[in-house]
Amino acid sequence: MKGKDLLSIADLTSDDVHRILRNAIDLKRQNKKDALSGKTLALIFEKPSLRTKVSFDVAMFQLGGHSVYLSQQEIGLGSREPVADIARTLSRYVNIIAARTFSHTTLELLAKYATIPVINALSDWEHPCQALADILTIYEKKGKLEGITVAFIGDGNNVSNSLLLACALTGAKFHMASPKGYEVPESIINKGNHLSEGKARISLTEYPEEACKAADVLYTDVWTSMGQEVEAHKRRRDFTGYQVNDKLLSIAAKDAIVMHPLPAHYGEEITEGLVESPQSVIFDQAENRLHIQKALLIELLGTS
Repeated sequence: MKGKDLLSIADLTSDDVHRILRNAIDLKRQNKKDALSGKTLALIFEKPSLRTKVSFDVAMFQLGGHSVYLSQQEIGLGSREPVADIARTLSRYVNIIAARTFSHTTLELLAKYATIPVINALSDWEHPCQALADILTIYEKKGKLEGITVAFIGDGNNVSNSLLLACALTGAKFHMASPKGYEVPESIINKGNHLSEGKARISLTEYPEEACKAADVLYTDVWTSMGQEVEAHKRRRDFTGYQVNDKLLSIAAKDAIVMHPLPAHYGEEITEGLVESPQSVIFDQAENRLHIQKALLIELLGTS
């Protein structure tokens, strides 16, 4: 994938995903200290971040490269300066861009005008880096991906979109429970079926108990994402009954693991007790952002 962009999980093939996972596991065991020596990553962030910013920054440092952080206040993406001009300018300075944006369209513009790879570090439509770290974590804990049942309880958002596509590419079953009006978009479901060549096992329901039955993975995310704060009260009301808690865990497989991309709103989508339970792998999941992003950076820059 040297020189290519990663805006969506759909930009990858099944072979790509499995190769990236293998490389991430290798990097986790033994870091390649000089793999990105002399390379520079531009981090463009319209939204604040903990895991995404730190994991990309540390990944470049540990691989011998360098990162430059550019906040919205510094560059005014699309306001102070056109996205196209920023993309073309950065292409003369750095080797790769990771952008965290409100709109997926902004990422597409960056990729259109940049002559270097662009990574989606989160948009309103997808979060591919998170999904890759998620399936790496599932593989580490379960020893396989094909046939594993992932139950996602909550909003049909960027995280669920990318996770559905990642499951489709790796043969995992994807069960989702969400209230009416908050489902995964039909276009994502269709894309999942296409990626899996019609073999995707996707199940959608309004009933969390139905989605969680015998599931190997219980996954949830915040009910209100950044940029949706005005909807917070309505969303809390609409998502009543969709909390991942001990009751839902008791319906899942006995050795089910609990996942959340963080940050969590304790007492809303998940109980604090479940985050701290022995079945929680949430902080292993967070750590794996670092290892997946190392593998991605090496993959897109074509170094070894």
